[in-house]
Amino acid sequence: MIKQLQKQFKDIFNTYDEEVQCFFAPGRINLIGEHIDYNGGYVFPAAISIGTYALVSEREDQAIHFYSLNMKGKEPIVCQLADLSYKKADAWANYPKGIFYYLQKAGIQLNRGLNIMYYGEIPNGAGLSSSASIEMVTAIALKQLFNLSLDMKELVLLGKKVENEYIGVNSGIMDQFSVGFGKKDHAILLDCHTLEHHYAPIQLDYYKIMIIHTNKRRSLAESKYNERKQECENALTDLQEALDVHYLCEITGEQFEQYKHLIRDDLHRNRAAHVIYEHARTKAAYDSLLKQDLDDFGQLMFDSHDSLKHLYEVSGIELDTIVESAQQAEGVLGARMTGAGFGGCAIAIVEEEKIDQVKEAIIETYIERIGYAPSFYEADISDGPKQI
Repeated sequence: MIKQLQKQFKDIFNTYDEEVQCFFAPGRINLIGEHIDYNGGYVFPAAISIGTYALVSEREDQAIHFYSLNMKGKEPIVCQLADLSYKKADAWANYPKGIFYYLQKAGIQLNRGLNIMYYGEIPNGAGLSSSASIEMVTAIALKQLFNLSLDMKELVLLGKKVENEYIGVNSGIMDQFSVGFGKKDHAILLDCHTLEHHYAPIQLDYYKIMIIHTNKRRSLAESKYNERKQECENALTDLQEALDVHYLCEITGEQFEQYKHLIRDDLHRNRAAHVIYEHARTKAAYDSLLKQDLDDFGQLMFDSHDSLKHLYEVSGIELDTIVESAQQAEGVLGARMTGAGFGGCAIAIVEEEKIDQVKEAIIETYIERIGYAPSFYEADISDGPKQI
């Protein structure tokens, strides 16, 4: 595939003599712990073997030409190193452009332009962190090309800054961190407040992780993601009347039951309940995986989805249909939506020999309720960004 991408790059940019370098960054799934990262708790993601490729060559001028093979038929988006400000018209290119922008803001001199062609295996809006994958593949490419003395943590924080301040999505650190610190056959238990993290080996024996795309696109910036964050902050403010805490995830289930009456709005109380009990589920899931108790791990996944559906209200009929169908199918240990919700993907842990039957069951029910079929992806647990 790399040779084919190189040929397309040279045809697009008419650069048959220049050296072309290739980089890759994975996408990610979150096994459990949804909408926890911006509430100061533990999440449990893993990088996956499908992601984003970036092919790069140097230019003699100060222009950056961004091109995406996923946006077929469109011309490259062009900007100048002298003006890297956010422009709505630049659409998807604002994600990599933001990396350039904040590197320059940090005093790093990028002294030449680049041609960059992206190819993403992750469907846009699938909830598998396509934006973080683009940010991190750009960051690792610039680190290499300009010989930058930035470590992976700094690159991860750079990607988060792009998402929060440049794009305007109040997301947490999980996406960029899990892409940047991915480790083959391991999930990451990440404390989103301190960035302390532990790896847990994923040993699923006769089971596989199935990724099911609703084929309903979502956009965090246009969704109710920021609204959910504000609702959590409102609940926290009410609880701070009695509790000396800075994040919802500092609160135990027992404390929440004792003081939940302080939360004035019923909706905000539901949001807080999800966060606090999802945080406990995440730590329990990590322990279950370490003990190889896959049955317990699967049940925690089902419980997580139920909470995201009823308390946090971020799933929707498409994701609910997939999870309910999976739960009724033989050979499925657990299933839940993954990512921010409002469309995107679900994941399921499925017995390898039953994968085809489970797919058929999900497709049949999904077409009946939704009117079209979902898509399925098979991916391994992967390492982080790299040069190829």
